Amino acid sequence: MTVLAQPGRQSAPPYADRAHPDPAPLLPDPEPYRVLGGPAEPDAPLWLELYRRLVTGRRFNEQVTALTRQGRLAVYPSSTGQEACQIAAALAPADRDWLFPSYRDTLAAVARGVDPVQALTLLRGDWHNGYDPHTHRVAPLCTPLATQLPHAVGLAHAARLKGDDVVALALVGDGGTSEGDFHEALNFAAVWRAPVVFLVQNNGFAISVPLAKQTAAPSIAHKAVGYGMPGRLVDGNDAPAVHHVLTEAIGRARSGAGPTLVEALTYRIDAHTTADDAGRYRSEAEVAAWRAHDPITLLERELRRHGLLTDTETQRATEAGERLARQVREALADDPPLTPAALFSHVYAEPTAQLREQTARLRAELEAESARTPDLPEHAR
Repeated sequence: MTVLAQPGRQSAPPYADRAHPDPAPLLPDPEPYRVLGGPAEPDAPLWLELYRRLVTGRRFNEQVTALTRQGRLAVYPSSTGQEACQIAAALAPADRDWLFPSYRDTLAAVARGVDPVQALTLLRGDWHNGYDPHTHRVAPLCTPLATQLPHAVGLAHAARLKGDDVVALALVGDGGTSEGDFHEALNFAAVWRAPVVFLVQNNGFAISVPLAKQTAAPSIAHKAVGYGMPGRLVDGNDAPAVHHVLTEAIGRARSGAGPTLVEALTYRIDAHTTADDAGRYRSEAEVAAWRAHDPITLLERELRRHGLLTDTETQRATEAGERLARQVREALADDPPLTPAALFSHVYAEPTAQLREQTARLRAELEAESARTPDLPEHAR
């Protein structure tokens, strides 16, 4: 017998300050939302722009992966196969909105306008971040899992308090949803009704751990109900569908209706990073099945079915990809001169006493090394 069912008890406590939202509108649809292959008329300008960006993005991933194997970068977490999520995430927000990427979202940052070489600086090992986040409103690529999510909520909440019409779009992988930061971010966002959208790119694996070993929930999108926000499930390889769902969620957040959790079902075709052997935990047959659901192939097929894509347009997209690849190759051909003292730059607006002490110690060591080695290059002093 429960406390509330005891004899003589007249009614349950009022819980006057407790919210009781109807969970039904928050639940995701049983099947992922799709556009391609459906009855909807194509938005030709948008679909063609998505196609061009997908082709260019695929070439970017291929080129950077090749350069990493040549030793030009320390490591690269490719988003090959996930380009629809990357490009939609770059195009759906307004220019005034903020994008909070994870370490796998280099392509999203580049598609948002960040210089590709600056976007790759972190992965090259030169700086913690190679670009000014304020220029394109792209937060630094985040290597620790899910720590960018509370940052996105904080920025969105602060923007609303200031009266700024800004929405934050935060990207995370399925593995990141197992982190405490994911819970904290969604909980704060829902309670504060912060103008933020969470995009989970569920690519099937957290490195080698499949989703079934991370969660027993029907889907990641279902987790939204527990926080009091709507969950949306979308085919992450259907670029127009991802763009539509994100645009709708961003509009909802901008109107003051609060956050949305979007789960995009996609697949990581390449290994977790260039340092990973994916053959140890998944089969070639599984990869081949997802290659048949390639985001570029899906969109190209639909564009041609509607007579919207010509060979000329395909060639233009290919050439744009080659131009980007050439730009990256040429820029990464030489190692940039790095100044050891710059290690302490941009850590704090005003250096702390400890930081000043460390800077002085490094300067003394460099001066001693310079005295012992007169031919030491200037930038290394």
